[in-house]
Amino acid sequence: MRKPPAAEAAPPRPTGALVVIGALGVVFGDIGTSPLYAFKETLNPQHGIGFAPESVLGLLSLIFWGLMFVVTLKYVVFVLRADHDGEGGILALQALARHAVEGSSTPRWLWHAIGLLGLVGAATFYGDSLITPAISVLSAVEGLEVQAPGLQPFVIPITVAILVAFFAVQRRGTGAVGRVFGPVMLLWFVLIAAAGLWQVLQQPQVLAALDPRHAAGFLVTHRAQSLAVLGAVFLAFTGGEALYADMGHFGARPIRLAWLFIALPGLVLNYFGQGALVLGNPDAIDNPFFRLFPSWGVLPMVVLAAMATVIASQAVVSGAFSLTAQAMRMGYLPRMRIVQTSGDAIGQIYVPTINWLLMAGVLLLVLGFRSSSALSAAYGIAVSITMVTTTLLTGIVAWRLWRWNRVAVLIGVACFALVDLTFVVANSLKIGDGGWLTLAVAAVVMLLFTTWGKGRRLGLAAAEAHRLPLLPFVASLEAHMPHRVKGTAVFLNPDAEAVPHALLHNLKHNQVLHDQVIVLRVLACDTPRVDARHRIEAAALGSGIWVVTARHGYMERADVPEFIRILAYQKGLACESMTISYFVSRAALGSEPLPGMNALRWALFSWLQRNAGRASDYFELPGNRLVELGQRG
Repeated sequence: MRKPPAAEAAPPRPTGALVVIGALGVVFGDIGTSPLYAFKETLNPQHGIGFAPESVLGLLSLIFWGLMFVVTLKYVVFVLRADHDGEGGILALQALARHAVEGSSTPRWLWHAIGLLGLVGAATFYGDSLITPAISVLSAVEGLEVQAPGLQPFVIPITVAILVAFFAVQRRGTGAVGRVFGPVMLLWFVLIAAAGLWQVLQQPQVLAALDPRHAAGFLVTHRAQSLAVLGAVFLAFTGGEALYADMGHFGARPIRLAWLFIALPGLVLNYFGQGALVLGNPDAIDNPFFRLFPSWGVLPMVVLAAMATVIASQAVVSGAFSLTAQAMRMGYLPRMRIVQTSGDAIGQIYVPTINWLLMAGVLLLVLGFRSSSALSAAYGIAVSITMVTTTLLTGIVAWRLWRWNRVAVLIGVACFALVDLTFVVANSLKIGDGGWLTLAVAAVVMLLFTTWGKGRRLGLAAAEAHRLPLLPFVASLEAHMPHRVKGTAVFLNPDAEAVPHALLHNLKHNQVLHDQVIVLRVLACDTPRVDARHRIEAAALGSGIWVVTARHGYMERADVPEFIRILAYQKGLACESMTISYFVSRAALGSEPLPGMNALRWALFSWLQRNAGRASDYFELPGNRLVELGQRG
């Protein structure tokens, strides 16, 4: 396990009030729109909890202390410390944990267990990416029923129209829209806090829910129904994972400030306001969020809620794009077309394949479940599993990297994991009612991750049998030099010490060699960025032939022309862009499965290989300077 090159420090980020407001728009859209449906679901009659003031206080207490323990203490205080060169997210945490245990004494099982935890967390995130847009937008549009019950038949068509438009504009990027995300979410939190505060002032006895004994008393009194209710309570915490996943955009400090001073107070006041409302008017239980507002304010709040839920959806869909790009660069997914939607921000990307797959899945969810209450049954299990993996990986980082006291780490991980696993069990009760769907999505993604990763490893091992060492080959060329032609030839090859197949084919069929030959290996490192000093490693082999290794992090593009420009600058090579030809091999797999892979997984790997994006697109090679040669695997 060779240690990757040191990563350069994360680029400096602006600070101040504008960054805190910007974090509201990107990070808190998901958890910020949970009041639309979370408290309503805790009061669902199907849970078998009779309406009583003590029940309302117990449910509010569970929500409040869950927000304090799961989101504030776990994520804001502890997990946000686990930045990987300024980046967050489950795959960044996986890489950080692997660095923490790196060394000759590390058991192989621990290394593989960390990899598995990261992949499980990433796979379940895709399930969340399907559910969040569906339940968020649908719950917002359902507010129309409060204003005019006769509009109920139009809820589904309006929801579908909003979602189709949302996914259709993804290709334009989020830069322009993103500038209004923060102010919209700030307005959202201010209004929901004010509406909740007004109701709390009418029913101040609701503040008794701040006493954790109400939460404990509720669980003791309703032991038989407690797990089902906890599955609904957990809806108030979904989106907490985004605080860590989106840390790379803003840094930990603005996210902490936005949570502690804006998002958390707004959420708590709104939840307590909804509780106060149903204490004074039990009939408001059908939609306590929108009934917080006067009749003249419902329609504007429906519009604002629709905007807020689109923002929540944007955050999770952009996260799916970023996660896909990271997984590709770390070797877990085949190449897909990535469109850079900003010339300044590398994180603003668009992945067409993922976009249209998500749109199809989200629309099927809306048309299949047809209400936010029904969709809530499918929500939660995937997110709760992701939270478990985050707890375990952060514990490894705290123990091995931060060198915290082992006993303290063990106690802390045990406490957080106990809470996380309780929510996993609670949400598992909903598997038969729809939770199976997100688990099925996660299982499919895990199958893709593991199949592609294993196929690549076995393929490289099989290619080793036909490997021709580069140094003896160069020596043989000097003894029998072929005809040289002007220009530079860049041969991309995964093995820097072997002869590229494209080079062999070019010599065999064209019987020429360029004046300058660069054998280039592009190495993706499990750090977000690579220090410029370690970007390029080059060695001259003689006769104008160079062997070069170019490194990039999982937050950086594999821009081969840029790597060649850096090489030319560092080594003083003459590499004019119009005199460079890029040679790549496109492998065609044989019909027999690779040793160690069964027929079904081989069929899946072959299909992924055939439909993978072109290497020329992934490495950003200019089409007018590209030579692509076939290779039979």
